[in-house]
Amino acid sequence: MTSPVISNKNNKPYPLFFVPSRFLKVFLFIYLFAFFATISNAQLLPGFMHTGSIEEQELNIKDQWKNVIVNICAPLQFNRKGKTHLIFFALPNGNSIEWTKGKKLKAGDDWHFDIQHIAAQTRYIRAIDKKNNYIVAYLMTSQKSWPTWKRNTTDSIYIIRNIVDSITNMFKSYDPAIVLNGHSGGGSFIFGFLDAVNEIPGNVERIAFLDSDYGYEEAMHKNKLVNWLKQNNNNKLLVLAYNDSVVIYNGKPLVSATGGTWYRSRLMQKNLAGSFSFTTTSDTSFITHEALDGRIKIILKENPGGLIFHTEQVAKNGFILSLFSATKFNKRKYFTYFGERAYDKFISN
Repeated sequence: MTSPVISNKNNKPYPLFFVPSRFLKVFLFIYLFAFFATISNAQLLPGFMHTGSIEEQELNIKDQWKNVIVNICAPLQFNRKGKTHLIFFALPNGNSIEWTKGKKLKAGDDWHFDIQHIAAQTRYIRAIDKKNNYIVAYLMTSQKSWPTWKRNTTDSIYIIRNIVDSITNMFKSYDPAIVLNGHSGGGSFIFGFLDAVNEIPGNVERIAFLDSDYGYEEAMHKNKLVNWLKQNNNNKLLVLAYNDSVVIYNGKPLVSATGGTWYRSRLMQKNLAGSFSFTTTSDTSFITHEALDGRIKIILKENPGGLIFHTEQVAKNGFILSLFSATKFNKRKYFTYFGERAYDKFISN
């Protein structure tokens, strides 16, 4: 059976790559109909703009809070039947929002664009968990340091609480579950919020310290974390740290004996062990403490070579783990913490 040949009214076949105008019009109509149908299904939020991708929308806030810059990235379409997770990601010291989001490196680009990739990891999370909605609020100070900003800002902890409350209120129709998350000095933002409240609010369902719990103090934070974890079976705590106590940088210890995340994370685990029963596993790479069926997870990276793993804990799927720990997606078929980057194809240009 031969393939049909499109011919003109003189019964002469068209050239091989010629498309008659009537067929071209039909094709364009179908294409444009599909395009505008997709756009019409989008849920562009007030003040938000398309990012150039059909999948995301963004809002920048620069003047609402003293010396604080916020970029909010939301999916273009929300699933009303799914749960909305609102992630407050406090930036590490010295990093811009653009660096933290990341992109494909081109000649001449700053290397910081390739060390965290929170944007690509978020896209990966959305691709794996299609049912639920994930919004990321990137939080940066003009000093590019939350600890510095707090020291120099009157009532800093109450400003932090206002930031969380105000942004949460923007999405109140979605009843979002709050995630307090941050890397490096970004942990100072999380502790600022904890210091501003008598008890951690019920809508905070996840707290993640990505090598960022330098500011943990037993007297100020232990009981709040214990009570919060007992409050609701949905509440989850993840802590990532590495042995920074053995690192020598420029001829000096990188951190003081009690000032690094290795010491502070072990102190936190010891404090929590007074209220929860932990199981501990270890190998040549990690010491992992778990309690409450994985709702508490503290992963400590061994460091016999005295290397700096500060940012690698984030880049090697650490942000993905911070949202997927103690969920059905925390499986090797989806990603491996400190393994190959699972999100590479989601890195934008």
